Amino acid sequence: MSLNLPALLARHHGDPSRLVQILRDVTAAEGYISPERITEVARALGVPRGRVEGVVGFYAFFSSEPRGRFRVLFSDNITDEMAGSQALRQRLLDAFHLMPGEVSRDGLLSIGTTSCTGLCDQGPAMLVNDRAIGRLTPARVGAISSLIRGGVPVDQWPDNLFVIHSHVEKRERLLSTALVPGEAIQAAIARGAAETIAEISRSGLRGRGGAGFATGAKWAACAAAPGPTRYIVCNADEGEPGTFKDRVLFSDHADLIIEGMTVAGFAVGATKGLIYLRAEYPFLVEPLLAVLEARRRAGLLGQDVGGRSGFSFDVELHIGAGAYVCGEESALLESLEGKRGIPRNRPPFPVTHGYLEQPTVVNNVETLVAAAFVARQGAEFLRAVGTPKSPGTKILSVSGDVARPGIYEYAFGVSVRQVLEDAGATDPQAVQVGGPSGTLLAASEFSRRIAFEDVPSAGAFMVFGGTRDLLAVVDNFTRFFAHESCGFCTPCRVGTTLNANMMHRIASGQGSRRDLKDLAKVSQVMKATSHCGLGATAGSPVVDALAKFRPAFARRLKSLEVLPTFDLDEALAPAREATAREDAGAHLGEELP
Repeated sequence: MSLNLPALLARHHGDPSRLVQILRDVTAAEGYISPERITEVARALGVPRGRVEGVVGFYAFFSSEPRGRFRVLFSDNITDEMAGSQALRQRLLDAFHLMPGEVSRDGLLSIGTTSCTGLCDQGPAMLVNDRAIGRLTPARVGAISSLIRGGVPVDQWPDNLFVIHSHVEKRERLLSTALVPGEAIQAAIARGAAETIAEISRSGLRGRGGAGFATGAKWAACAAAPGPTRYIVCNADEGEPGTFKDRVLFSDHADLIIEGMTVAGFAVGATKGLIYLRAEYPFLVEPLLAVLEARRRAGLLGQDVGGRSGFSFDVELHIGAGAYVCGEESALLESLEGKRGIPRNRPPFPVTHGYLEQPTVVNNVETLVAAAFVARQGAEFLRAVGTPKSPGTKILSVSGDVARPGIYEYAFGVSVRQVLEDAGATDPQAVQVGGPSGTLLAASEFSRRIAFEDVPSAGAFMVFGGTRDLLAVVDNFTRFFAHESCGFCTPCRVGTTLNANMMHRIASGQGSRRDLKDLAKVSQVMKATSHCGLGATAGSPVVDALAKFRPAFARRLKSLEVLPTFDLDEALAPAREATAREDAGAHLGEELP
């Protein structure tokens, strides 16, 4: 596809804050962002070249080097690995005689991995030129191989390859209650802005992204903050492995999300909303744009929303470029402003200095849906179910070793055991609640309850059966954090790599008791000194596993107290592969002469 850069920049109004979106369009047209393009974009936007180059280097879906015309990324989330993604990836690599990350000599294909595609309920999954394909099988991979070999453009591939299912298995209040578009807005207008915030506060609504901050307090602080412009930001960057509820909410209930954003806009006096959608969900873009346009035609976005003179509010869609850290609200704001997604120092907080340094409410998708219902139905809509400290419901993304993976909505206070029974888990030994940064629960803890006062969760609920190797699970999690660390602060940049290396040694049977001590120590240092929540929680799976499954670690260790951290024989593996040597003479013995 040829690229008309001046026309592209004009579509984005030459606005440097849209740099991430501009670079996405360049990538879509040319497959990568060449050094020449970096220079041209910087000059046209009037920003330093280093800023553009820094953004290109920060996001996983950008590259300054040529990639294959077909760019295949297999999800290496743990649930995809459990479903056989590694063997399928190797099958495709072998078919084209490629190594991971290598571009074929003819420039046709490159094959790599990505952290998570948000398709944990229908894995193994992959992205091909940013388009998602789930339910991979050897037959599907074979068909994809033939399409690639034939050079068939991805937009001409069979539609059935790209079908994504919702898999809603249990509905409670949010997923079973109908709301006519505009009803919540009219109710908020009738109640008034201040009283709408008061009603949200009375409902006890807390942020559903995991932190659980009081939504009413956040809205009130934004409304009271000085500033000429206010913004509502919908955080739809659900990059936590094991989480896919926002995907289903956008697919099936996009109107509710926009309704909640508009109610928030009215309550705090905002005129603009921004949706930050994760890059792995391109199939949601066109339907979402259609919903936004339909609401504009219906008078539910734009000027005089809902017939209220003077109330103007519209919503703009931004798409990420592959950075888990952008799920953190201040990093998300940096990305929205066209920068690298480095979390900000706080205070000040987004409610006073958010998007473009203006007062900003950043809410999770599920939070905004709940807010729409509270605006329409009143505080008792949430208060009627749940617990006193956790009113309302929680939507869980259930995956792993269960008969029925999918979306489950429960009133807060549901036991872990109840969720396992409903999802058809027959022999669970552990559950990871809230994703890798959450809580690892052993079987003895399955009576614990999903609630802010017991086991909080952003939504992920990954189940590991009795035959699973939990050290392999923790190994996957540590690799994930090492890959996704933004590198800004030393404790996280170094600590996540150290943990990943030590955990890999232990999982492969090469670790020592010293590694166990160092794992715990490094995790503590990261928690105490990291710049943001990624580093603070990156050691959580290690700490939980050591506390609850220590015998599994002990059984895998070598007997020595201290072992060398460098394995020369393993380091020679690439040379053996290059020379097709696997005989005894190509390996080092246990002892060097």
